[in-house]
Amino acid sequence: MIAPIAGFSKLSKNEKIKWLADTYFHDDETVVGTLKKYWNSDETLQKLHDEFIENTITNFYLPLGIAPNFLINDQLYAIPMAIEESSVVAAASKAAKFWLNRGGFKTTVLSTEKVGQVHFMYFGATEKLEAYFNSIKAELFAATKHITQNMEKRGGGITDIELRDKTDELAGYFQLHCTFETVDSMGANFINSCLEQFAKTFETSAKSFEPFSEQEKDIQIVMSILSNYVPNCLVRAEVSCPIETLVENESMDANEFAEKFIRAIQIAKTEPYRAVTHNKGIMNGIDAVVLATGNDFRAIEAGIHAYAAKDGRYSSLTHAEVTDGIFKFWIEIPLSLGTVGGLTSLHPLVKLALQMLGKPSAKELMQIVAVAGLAQNFAAVRSLVTTGIQKGHMKMHLINILNQLEATETEKTHFINFFKDKTVTHSAVVNAFTAYKTEHAS
Repeated sequence: MIAPIAGFSKLSKNEKIKWLADTYFHDDETVVGTLKKYWNSDETLQKLHDEFIENTITNFYLPLGIAPNFLINDQLYAIPMAIEESSVVAAASKAAKFWLNRGGFKTTVLSTEKVGQVHFMYFGATEKLEAYFNSIKAELFAATKHITQNMEKRGGGITDIELRDKTDELAGYFQLHCTFETVDSMGANFINSCLEQFAKTFETSAKSFEPFSEQEKDIQIVMSILSNYVPNCLVRAEVSCPIETLVENESMDANEFAEKFIRAIQIAKTEPYRAVTHNKGIMNGIDAVVLATGNDFRAIEAGIHAYAAKDGRYSSLTHAEVTDGIFKFWIEIPLSLGTVGGLTSLHPLVKLALQMLGKPSAKELMQIVAVAGLAQNFAAVRSLVTTGIQKGHMKMHLINILNQLEATETEKTHFINFFKDKTVTHSAVVNAFTAYKTEHAS
């Protein structure tokens, strides 16, 4: 039985690794060697990575790929994507190339409002609480002036504070619902700092509000925290073209393709089981760019999936239609992103990725990320209604299977050619590889 360890965080990195190897592994040298193999030889750079999180023992690599030829609002981009899944970058690149000569992607930022809340309990007369809030609202703004002054110089700050009565859902539950503009920063620290000051001022000043009874003066702050649900921080991306130009080499005409494509979107709108996988494919593109640019993909995921269920049923994030002979495909999603602060100014590859994108503002990055998601979905749905998803995906996955089999470079070349006109499955590759090895062993 493994015993708990005290003071683990105070151990050096080498001591942490030794404890890990001694406690959980039998082959200490292999474990230590594997972990140290991924250390950067540049000690300064490695120290930077070590300090991103707690208890760091090594670096965990993900491939950083490039999807070129994205024409967005008449400007050409090569989009960086950090992801481990085969065919994602290839699919995005294929979609970018398809739309390059059809007008490209058009995008619009619809709004940039972010949200934070002070959650509190109050058991008393609601009209007295409303009177108290109205009397204290200006003071709440004033109390955060030392926090907001720099953000206000950049064009941001607190946009509003509302008192919301949630007692129909939980007895005694109210909130200060606060909205913010954080310009080019994601703004988490800024928002949380403002909220904590709101809470302190709101709770303290209640003690001297004369209309309150002694019980009513006892406002109980539960927590103060930003929300990753930002339904009013919206961006729209779309593509369109005459329906007759919609087909390249598919084995169906343009009208049939458009009809099947739109029907596939309608199914994802109607059926949650399909919608989850449909939207997961969108997130393949979005998460990869969000991660490459040093943003919080977990927050983005949570906010987008909540938005997908905003009408009471989890549904497709993308939409498609044909009007007057024009095929149109679009997405409208909430994205709270930053291009300053956090990893954006620390991680060398994040800085490189942002430079590659022309050092975008947060609004520009919102548009680029939305396009990546739309492109990914177009490629996926296009494959689904024509050749099927597995043909392209398993071709890309072939290299992973060959690497698992420890194939040599010569063997990889052989099997890439071998499977050009064959269906790739894991068992088919293993059987062909085994036969090949047997034949060449004699």
